[in-house]
Amino acid sequence: MRCVIARFPFDLTKSGVLESMKGIKPEEVSGASVVIGRRTYPVKQVGQVITRQDRRDFSAAEVLRAMNQLGFTCRDQSQTAAPKRPLSAYQEASAMLGAPTTV
Repeated sequence: MRCVIARFPFDLTKSGVLESMKGIKPEEVSGASVVIGRRTYPVKQVGQVITRQDRRDFSAAEVLRAMNQLGFTCRDQSQTAAPKRPLSAYQEASAMLGAPTTV
């Protein structure tokens, strides 16, 4: 499939993306992400690997659009896990001591 990322045309295939990402360790996901195989990668990391361009040269939206068209599962920031509720002082102290917490 032909797509444009950072004003450059790329001929991408699902198998080509899978091959490119093979052996790449996923970074910590803090925003939009793409599920490739059984791993979840940050969108910018995927874009950097498949285009060989600097992450500042393209937007996450461009990579998300291309990955969606190829059939990969994509998650934007609103679909990522919600932050956990902060612990109370009692719960934090219990966690430090290794005791089970009860609310």
